[in-house]
Amino acid sequence: MSSKQTQLKKGKQPSWIEIYLPKEVRPYAHLARLDKPIGSWLLAWPAFWSVALIADLGSLPKMLAIFGWWAVWIRGAGCTINDYFDRDFDKKVERTKSRPLASGAVSPAKGLWWLAFQLFIGLGVLYQFNILTLALAIVHVPFVFAYPLMKRITYWPQAFLGVMISWGALLGSSALKGSVVPSIAYPLYISSFFWTLVYDTIYAHQDKVDDAKAGIKSTALRFGDATKIWITWFGIGCIGALLLGGFIVNIGLPYYVFLAIATGQLIWQIFTVDLSSPMDCGKKFVSNQWFGAIIFTGILVGRLFP
Repeated sequence: MSSKQTQLKKGKQPSWIEIYLPKEVRPYAHLARLDKPIGSWLLAWPAFWSVALIADLGSLPKMLAIFGWWAVWIRGAGCTINDYFDRDFDKKVERTKSRPLASGAVSPAKGLWWLAFQLFIGLGVLYQFNILTLALAIVHVPFVFAYPLMKRITYWPQAFLGVMISWGALLGSSALKGSVVPSIAYPLYISSFFWTLVYDTIYAHQDKVDDAKAGIKSTALRFGDATKIWITWFGIGCIGALLLGGFIVNIGLPYYVFLAIATGQLIWQIFTVDLSSPMDCGKKFVSNQWFGAIIFTGILVGRLFP
C-alpha cells in the first residue's frame, strides 16, 4: 500500500510530498519535515528579525531568501539527526513510529548521507558573506547535532533548543555588519530563547506519557501541573527582552503596537492551551509562526515610521 493510500485509510489528507514528489524521494522529504514548515519558521524568525532591524529595504528580500534557505535545510538536518538518534524510541511512540528511519523506509546509512547533503546546501548559501558569519554557522552545527541527546540527560532540553534555535539573531547581525552587534543581536537572542521555552514546553506535552515510559526527559515532565506558571514567566522574559531591545535601538512607536499584539497572542497560547490534549498542544505550537510574523512586521513598520 502506498503512503498516500495509507494516509487516506487513516482519514488524513496526503501532503504535497505524496502528491507531487517521485516515490523514491518522498521518505527523504519527510525526514527533513519539508511538509511541516513550522520548524523552519521557528529557526528563521530570529534571523529575519535581526535582518529586518538592519538591512535596507532594497537588500531585504535577498537577505530573507538566503536565511530562509539556510533555515529550511539546517532544520531538515536537525530533524534527520534527531530521527537517527531516536529511531529506536520513535518505534514505540504512536506519533513518530511512521517516520522514515523508525519505519525502515530509509536506512541509517542513507539517512547520514542525506544529513551531509542538507548541511552542504544549507551552509553553502552563506559563503557569500564574511568569514565570521560562516564560522558562526559552522559552530552552530554541533549544537544542532547535540540537541536530540539532551533529552536523555536533562529535564531541560528545551533550554538547549533555545540556545540552538535562536542562533539566527547572531547570524543576521554578523552578515550585515561584519560583527555581532550586542545592541541588536543580544535582545533578539534572549527573547527568542525565552520564546522557545514557551512553545517547546507546550509541544513536549504532546508526548509526555510516551516520553515518561521511554525515559525521555523534558520541561513538560519537569514542570508538570506547574507548567503554566513556568511558561508565563518565560513569556514575560521574551516580551521584556523585545521591549528592552526596542528602547536600545530607538525604534518607532508602531513597533510597540505590534509588540502588544504579539503579547496578546502569547497570552492566548499560555492561558488557553489544554495541556492534556496533544491536538491542542500541537495547534498552539504551530500558532507561533504568527507570533514571529507579528514581531517581524512590527520591526519593519517601526523602522519605516520612526
